[in-house]
Amino acid sequence: MDRKVRVIIFDDNSHRRDGLKMLIDAMETMECVGCHEDCRKVLEDIEQAKPDVVLMDIDMPHVNGVEAVEKIRTKYTDLKVLMQTVFEDDNKIFSAICAGADGYILKQRNPSELIDAIFEVMTGGAPMTPIVARKALQLFRKSNTIRHSQEFNLSNRELEILELLTKGYSYKMIADKCFISYATVNSHISKIYQKLQVESSAGAVSLAIREGLVK
Repeated sequence: MDRKVRVIIFDDNSHRRDGLKMLIDAMETMECVGCHEDCRKVLEDIEQAKPDVVLMDIDMPHVNGVEAVEKIRTKYTDLKVLMQTVFEDDNKIFSAICAGADGYILKQRNPSELIDAIFEVMTGGAPMTPIVARKALQLFRKSNTIRHSQEFNLSNRELEILELLTKGYSYKMIADKCFISYATVNSHISKIYQKLQVESSAGAVSLAIREGLVK
């Protein structure tokens, strides 16, 4: 995109908030447009800041991160939300994805991976660490009914790409893995969205796991 990516931060740890703001503002391609210690006024804060990406701590006082995402989705269906947490808590992963989070990463990841995740979610990706992706896969498999991929009329290539998405692969990684161009990956994923009747990678991943479309 031509302008800087606008990022708003919700984190109750003041040192981490300051560190994240410095990290984001140090990038030529993005800027921090707000830092907040809780989510009690999350919709007002977003309305004022007009961000492209919400960086949300899942463990927040008063209104936790999952509840905040649910609030955000009542008004901002397309706003990108990237969840952060210290622990790989099964229930929180499940809840965050169901609430409408576009990605889920661990705070322990290095700064460059956070920046990459922000850019990935902006281009329609659903960044997740491999551990988080595996846990999400296990959770949905345990709690939902398996259906056949034929119901959605997905091609073998589309199923392959969908499975890679559920494993946390970025578009570039999928292109390299499948020996196809980035543009071809985009084309396949657009068709996957149409067939699954979803509007984002997070939605496709959630449905794929929930419906047992991938191994």
